[in-house]
Amino acid sequence: MWIDSWDAIGRVLLVGAASYGTLVLILRATGKRTLSQLNAFDFIVTVALGSTLATILLSSSVSWLEGLTALILLAGLQFVVAWSSSRLPWLRNLLTTQPALLLADGQFLPDSMKEHRLAESEVRQAVRMQGIGDLNDVRAVILETNGTFSVISSSQYGNGSALEDVRHAGRR
Repeated sequence: MWIDSWDAIGRVLLVGAASYGTLVLILRATGKRTLSQLNAFDFIVTVALGSTLATILLSSSVSWLEGLTALILLAGLQFVVAWSSSRLPWLRNLLTTQPALLLADGQFLPDSMKEHRLAESEVRQAVRMQGIGDLNDVRAVILETNGTFSVISSSQYGNGSALEDVRHAGRR
């Protein structure tokens, strides 16, 4: 069906505008970290906020106030968890993983690759995406906590201090 009723369209427009405005205010109040994707936990909150907004817009069984409460709850919990984990190392360790070294000095680290269920082709793709054609020019490829790859060339490595918290980096 193309349209259920004009009232439903009006509701989507009205509730949508109010929800969008409210979400913008909530995000401004809770800070940039609420929508960051520094780790898997942050990503889940971002997806949950989007899903909640969609539910508020499209489900007439969810009132605007119920949706507002859900948005505030999600953003508030994200704020509390981010604030707490930035001050409590044990909580940060519980909620996030360490970055992992996958390739060192042009050589794949098979145990690390297997642990993270990655194929060599996926790491090669990350290297190529950085415009590097020779693995021997790569000092390190790191799987970051948010699931992205960092590729560090030999010329960019410096003293390697940025790899201090990278799992397996000290075993080379």
